[in-house]
Amino acid sequence: MFDSLTPRERLALIDLVNALLLEDFERLVYAINAPDYLIPSNFSAQGNRAAALLKWVEGPTGCDLTDFLTLLAQVAPSAFQETWSHDRFKGINPSQSTRDVSPEPLPVTTSQKRIFISYKREVSPDEEIALELYNTLGQTHSVFIDQTMLVGTPWAARIKTEIQQSDALIVLLSEQAVNSEMVQVELSLAHEMARRNGGRPVILPVRLAYREPFQYPLSAYLDPINWAFWEGPADTPVLIDELQQALSGEALSIQTPQDKANILQVKVPGAMPRPSPSAQPQAAKHGQAAVPLELPEGTMMPDSQFYVSRPFDQVAIQTIQQQGVTITIKGPRQMGKSSLLTRVMAAAATDKQVAFLDFQLFDKAALTDADTFFPEFCAWLTDELELEDQVDEYWKRRLSNTQRCTRYVGKYLLPTLAQPLVLAMDEVETIFDTAFRSDFFGMLRSWHNNRATKPIWKQLDLALVTSTEPYQLIDNLNQSPFNVGQIIELTDFDLAQVTDLNRRHGQILSSDDLQQLMDLVNGHPYLVRKALYLIASETLSARDLLTQAQKERGPFGDHLRYHLFRMYDKPELVQGFLQVIRTHTCADERIFFRLRGAGLVRRRSSGLEVVPRCQLYEQYFQQHLS
Repeated sequence: MFDSLTPRERLALIDLVNALLLEDFERLVYAINAPDYLIPSNFSAQGNRAAALLKWVEGPTGCDLTDFLTLLAQVAPSAFQETWSHDRFKGINPSQSTRDVSPEPLPVTTSQKRIFISYKREVSPDEEIALELYNTLGQTHSVFIDQTMLVGTPWAARIKTEIQQSDALIVLLSEQAVNSEMVQVELSLAHEMARRNGGRPVILPVRLAYREPFQYPLSAYLDPINWAFWEGPADTPVLIDELQQALSGEALSIQTPQDKANILQVKVPGAMPRPSPSAQPQAAKHGQAAVPLELPEGTMMPDSQFYVSRPFDQVAIQTIQQQGVTITIKGPRQMGKSSLLTRVMAAAATDKQVAFLDFQLFDKAALTDADTFFPEFCAWLTDELELEDQVDEYWKRRLSNTQRCTRYVGKYLLPTLAQPLVLAMDEVETIFDTAFRSDFFGMLRSWHNNRATKPIWKQLDLALVTSTEPYQLIDNLNQSPFNVGQIIELTDFDLAQVTDLNRRHGQILSSDDLQQLMDLVNGHPYLVRKALYLIASETLSARDLLTQAQKERGPFGDHLRYHLFRMYDKPELVQGFLQVIRTHTCADERIFFRLRGAGLVRRRSSGLEVVPRCQLYEQYFQQHLS
């Protein structure tokens, strides 16, 4: 009986049940024939639902401990693993249960794999192929596909859990999918898990008639590994066989650099490839000219005819053409920071060497240990410059990490290069939560200061991009690299800029439509570009876009789900955002800066009110976070 549990064991069991996804909790209620008032949607005191459930179970109409644990193991085997291994509960076999319950898939056997299919929803042929893979592979494996789940915080938790538990992630990559924010975040999570778990889940990329080189950051994840290729429906049976073999340990068919080159096509001038929402470092790094592109979203090539130049753009370009400068580009997510950085890099590449580091690519191990981070930073920079790695040699001296790093750059890298170096660093707020952030940013400030006394440091330019307020990144502002040099702060588009962008798209919106779009997205650069592209390409009419904007499967659904996924497991952000939506205030300034850095809120010019960044966000998140 439950009264045989120690207080500690009982609390552990309550915590376990409280942590269940809402849908799993509901299935558990049905499995033990508990009353309907315990169903999450009917239970008012949500935080105490597990205690209430256990209280009912312990009553005269409940069940004994063995039956309860057996059903719990069947409903949520992954959540139960830790408690299951506890000595107190050993010997209870889930197969002993005689109750009728439809459980989640039990942990797979060595021949059966857990598979996550990542794809772009509502797009052809992606969805059709995803469903065919689901139906066929599901006959022998445990396959997860996000097809009918309602969007909300339980949905986001389920997505993350399924990826963490999977043995393989099959990612379908069409022209549309490579720009999907959700596909990118799922792939990023799988990549991170594989690095931490010895290659599990294995990532199996399938190009769906997509012959362009992967753009950054997909290139960082996918270029080093093997691919499969699907040209049309006739290839589907072959693709399924190839994936079955890959799940058994065989390699995908496209392996060597020559194999990959054979399926890639050189872009024809005048064509309009779709962009990635991250900076493209390579073209700018080598000073290559880009064909003018009509871009629906994300980072734009340096000479795009659709780039909206804002007043500070020219200041940044003029600054980088000088020698020994520091530039900070700051602003919320998807403001065009990476696009401006790309233009800065392209301007510098004419007579300087450019190295681009995106801090999102540092793994967890490096971000938790300074002794790992600093040598890895130097090794990565060396690799970008295509120089011989001398990190081990410089790390022999009994100096601090910042001293070793400074000596490595000042005594080896800079003297070795034939040109001045522009060190461009994106997403530097990635190290916001590290114990060594002040050491690292203080080191960058010392490099800036060194230019005054050591000529070699005039050969180094720093270009930093952040969505976090600089004073949050380092405690001592005298050691900060963010309050010196040229500071560029980006803002949303105004009506005149959106009107000009509409003109470049062929005047596709009337003045009334433009005003409605501004009311909806408030000049949000990414959402404005997305809207104009969808209308210009005749994917949607202006009326349909405006009426479907906040719908889960509407024109911005992928973007909105991405934000929800990134926020769901951070209750302080969820509650802070709900406070902003409901009261137009944010009591915690730190939460405000995090929400603003994510691009979700803004402070009105009065400085008193904090509001959602745009009407679209207010409508969507009020529905899905409440």
